[in-house]
Amino acid sequence: MVFNTCPDATIASEIATALVEKNVAACVNIVSGVRSIYRWEGRLETSEECLLLIKTHRDCYSALEEMILALHPYEVPEIIALPLETGLATYLGWIDGTLETTDSNCK
Repeated sequence: MVFNTCPDATIASEIATALVEKNVAACVNIVSGVRSIYRWEGRLETSEECLLLIKTHRDCYSALEEMILALHPYEVPEIIALPLETGLATYLGWIDGTLETTDSNCK
């Protein structure tokens, strides 16, 4: 599972669509209305953002990170990966099966 915040719904949709089209993500949820509070260049900032919840496989991470960096407008975008410890076996199998197709970019 990879988390990525985007400045608005348009960019979130563009990145999510590209990741699924290039087969580095099986599914991306876009969560609107996320308020982020953070420190940037010494200043306290608050931003309304969209959060991407990206379902992928460990083998896809490098290609996924490269794509986000190429498409994202932030100087330092949030890209955080967490391992999935467990889940519905058929859903996890669907993720693996989706990303193991011959057109996968997860090499």
